[in-house]
Amino acid sequence: MSEISVAPDPAGSKKYGIAIIANDRMIDWLLPFLESYAETSASIPLYLIPYDENIARTSAIAATYGAEVVSIESSELDALTRRLYPFNPTHRRRVRKLLALALPLDEVIYIDIDTIILQDFSRLLGHIRAGHTDFIVSTRCFDYIFNSRYKGYDFLRDALLFSDGFFVTSRHVLSLKDFYDVVSQDERAFHAVRHRGGVFSQPLTNFVVHRRNLKLATIPDIVPAASGESYYKAEGLAMTPDGPVDVKGEKLYFCHWPGIIGLPRHRREVDLLWHQLAQKAAARVKP
Repeated sequence: MSEISVAPDPAGSKKYGIAIIANDRMIDWLLPFLESYAETSASIPLYLIPYDENIARTSAIAATYGAEVVSIESSELDALTRRLYPFNPTHRRRVRKLLALALPLDEVIYIDIDTIILQDFSRLLGHIRAGHTDFIVSTRCFDYIFNSRYKGYDFLRDALLFSDGFFVTSRHVLSLKDFYDVVSQDERAFHAVRHRGGVFSQPLTNFVVHRRNLKLATIPDIVPAASGESYYKAEGLAMTPDGPVDVKGEKLYFCHWPGIIGLPRHRREVDLLWHQLAQKAAARVKP
């Protein structure tokens, strides 16, 4: 794995990047994601955090796209996830996405790789202002986060709940230490409200962000004519020469296949777009 090197923004004042997490079992998802990154957002440095040590092919493919596979100390985060999820040794590694907060960046975009990027992500950077805009998400989400008990907690009752498959923030406003401190202080409350059943980082990220009283914004809040929609099954999606738009005609910035079993089929135009990117990627990395 290479040393972490971070490119500055054009003004030389801030350092930005996109972070993903992957391993060789995720290659089929990784390839179209990387191709979409190359077509839309290659001006932003891309950092790949290993899901585990199974990354031989992943590392080679990442190099093809100019992405860096980074080595970040994860023992303290891994200890936290063992404590929170003692019976899920494999899937709890999903929480390693939070290592994005340890990259030496002023702002980072984290995104799951069961997505494709549809617009230039550089438009999503430069908006973090501590105490004003601390954390950017796609839109409001209610699924797979908390159970009904969350309404009994003042700091969660009216909070903007979100999918952590995408977020933008700064390590200067949200750090790994914040996660360790919040769990140390409020672990009982976290277990009382978290959604159970194969869900790991999403309840934790929501809990910590809101316990820290961070100020949230959505993509439509910061980019004119942008959509907060990203779900591949969303009603009313339409294809345009500039990419998919939502039912209001606003541009999707990425498309997500969350929790899907198997790879996208050919049922929707966004599925076809995913397959087109997969074919381009396969041609690019072909020996």
